Parts: sequence; structure tokens; C-alpha cells
Amino acid sequence: MGKVTPVQAPSTPAPYPNQGPEQLTTTHRERPSPERAHRREPGWPPMGRRQAALLAVTCVAYLLVLAGVLLNTALVDLDWSVRLFRPYERWPSLEPLLDTWVVAGQRGPSAIAAFVWLGWRAHRLGRLRPLLVMAVALLLLNVTVGAVKIVTGRLGPHYAQYVGSPELFSGGTIFPSGHTANAVVTWGVLAYLAVRWRRTGAVIAAATACSIGLTTLYLGTHWVTDVLAGWAAGLLVLLSLPLLEPLVVAAEQRLARRPGP
Repeated sequence: MGKVTPVQAPSTPAPYPNQGPEQLTTTHRERPSPERAHRREPGWPPMGRRQAALLAVTCVAYLLVLAGVLLNTALVDLDWSVRLFRPYERWPSLEPLLDTWVVAGQRGPSAIAAFVWLGWRAHRLGRLRPLLVMAVALLLLNVTVGAVKIVTGRLGPHYAQYVGSPELFSGGTIFPSGHTANAVVTWGVLAYLAVRWRRTGAVIAAATACSIGLTTLYLGTHWVTDVLAGWAAGLLVLLSLPLLEPLVVAAEQRLARRPGP
């Protein structure tokens, strides 16, 4: 008999030649669509050393202003100097304009305007993050500023009773300035969430917050130390937001998992 040569079955070519398991995984990995990639919004960056140092400096400045008022120091004398100067009587023509402009620092109107824009942005991104960041910031602001207002009980310049007195523990709610702190937080958060125009927005937000504080001094509704403390209180909230980033992420994920109606 002749030698029998076994017939070899034709080898089946691999569906993806010249590709190992790692390459195969890479080939089939789902790639985000351009639209989905466009909708990504960066989270609040982690707190760096510079930001932590600024947070500490702002906190110390806030405490120094508070101590200066409580101890009836030269800061209170500065308060009364501006109060007795009466800017609204020296430049009365500015009062109608500034009386309108100060509304930009009021909690209600500014929050409504901010949430309208953030609602549009949230719809465009398909995310709740813009709304949640603002909500967390305003909640933190109202709790911290409201607590100090209640504890100090300071009266405003128009209701002051004794010249040279800090007018504390008299049932007032003027320290720190809510208008000023609210302007810092509301317009500061909007500047950050703008992303593309963040630097320009930051300049506009800073100018708005500064002008709101100075406007309250012109109108005589706040003491100088109220405004200084308001700027510090608002900045503390902005600088503290990176620490609350996990809360924002958790809330967004939890709301995203809720079944629709």
C-alpha cells in the first residue's frame, strides 16, 4: 500500500487578522459620539495649594472684620465716618440709577435670572450639574451668612441709635451684607460655569460684586464692615465649592437614576 497522507482541514481565518486580544478590544470599544463629547462639562477642579491658601487668608480676613466689629475697634469708627458723610445726599442724582442697580445683588431677582440661564445650559448639555452647582452654592451661602446675621443682630445705618456704637445684638440682620455676598456667589458661579468665557466672566463678576457693595454704601443701607464681611463670606463659599464637588456628583447621579414619569 502507498503511504497515506492525512488531509488537513482548511484553517478558518480569524475574523480580525493580525489583531491580538488587546487590539480586538480596542477595535470594538465604544467611542463617544462628537455630540456626547461636546456635552461633557468639566467638574470643579480639585483644590490646589494656591486655592487652599486663598481660602485660609479669606477666612482670617472675615474673622478679623468680625472681631473688629465685636470689639468696637477703629473699623467701627470707619463705619460711622462713611455713615455721617451721607454720600446719597452729596450726589443725589446717582440715587435712581444705583437704586435700580443694587437689585443685581438681591437674592430673588439674581437667582431667577441665573437659574433661567442655567436651565437652558443644563438642557443643552443634557446634565443637571449647572443647576446643582448653583443650588449648592446658594444653600451654603444662605446658611452661613444667615447664621452670622442672626447671631450678631446688627442694625443698619438708617436705624442706628447711638453714634460710635457697633449697633450689635439689637435684632437687626445687616451683618454681613447679603446683597454683597450674594453678588459674589451668584455671578461668580455663573462665571465659572461659562467655561468658554471664564476669564472674561470672572472679571465681570468681580466688577459686579464690587459695585454692588459700594452701591449699598452709597445708599446708606450697609456699614463698611458689612460690605467687607459680605465680600469675604461670598468668596469663602466660592473657594469651598471644590470640597462639595462629591456632593454635586452624587446628587446628579442619584437624580439621573430616578425613573421618569
